[in-house]
Amino acid sequence: MQTRTVYFVSDHTGVTAEVLGHSLLARFTGVAVRTTTRPFVNSLQRADALAAELATLPDEPVVFSTVTDRTVRERIAAAPGLHLDLFEPFLGPLAEALGNPPPADAGAFHGIRDLASYQARIDAVEFALATDDGSNAERYGQAEVIMVGVSRAGKSPTCLYLALQYGVRAANYPLAEDDFEAEGLPGAVAAFRGRLFGLTIAPKRLHELREQRRPGSGYAELRRCEYEVRQAERLYRRHGVPFQDASTLSVEELAALVLQRAGLERHR
Repeated sequence: MQTRTVYFVSDHTGVTAEVLGHSLLARFTGVAVRTTTRPFVNSLQRADALAAELATLPDEPVVFSTVTDRTVRERIAAAPGLHLDLFEPFLGPLAEALGNPPPADAGAFHGIRDLASYQARIDAVEFALATDDGSNAERYGQAEVIMVGVSRAGKSPTCLYLALQYGVRAANYPLAEDDFEAEGLPGAVAAFRGRLFGLTIAPKRLHELREQRRPGSGYAELRRCEYEVRQAERLYRRHGVPFQDASTLSVEELAALVLQRAGLERHR
């Protein structure tokens, strides 16, 4: 398989360049990539240093850039490689359509432009951490969604992503042996059935994940994984809890599906 060197370059955090660059690269399944991120390339001195670094590479890199300053971009683009400006193709048409040229502020997307929205995300992250893995169940009444599922099904990262990206207050509750044997919903979440969203996962995938955490344990045994997944799905169906198979989904895809299927409002 072909391997290419890829750089994500930005005059701010580099998050936008990474997200857009990875989205484009994901369409090319026959190529392996080695990625490097260079944030805060916001001066000619740093641009020259990066250009010198690119010139030393054994192969010509692909460079995804969200650098705002044209002079800095041109210094970087003087180095060998395929240079892709992720903003330039869109800014001209947008400026014409909106009748307003964009300011030359680096990192405008990541700035705190809406303090209320930013604070909502910070509060949601705190809530997700405080109610992780069944903790502080007395705060479930404040949750917009309560993720339920077996251990290692992806509840925690999904809750944190919902909080950080969308400002959604998401708690999570781990299903255990006692919950499978009972006829009703677990006591901690029974009063919030309308806010529950279940996760399931292929038993073999669950076995692999648990083996990474506790190799050779009963917790990771395939037979136990099969039992827990079977019982969790039985619980969801019995009580009308919507659920999603997380086996092959990224946390971004999973969070978006939960957001859509649960009818959650984005606070951003």
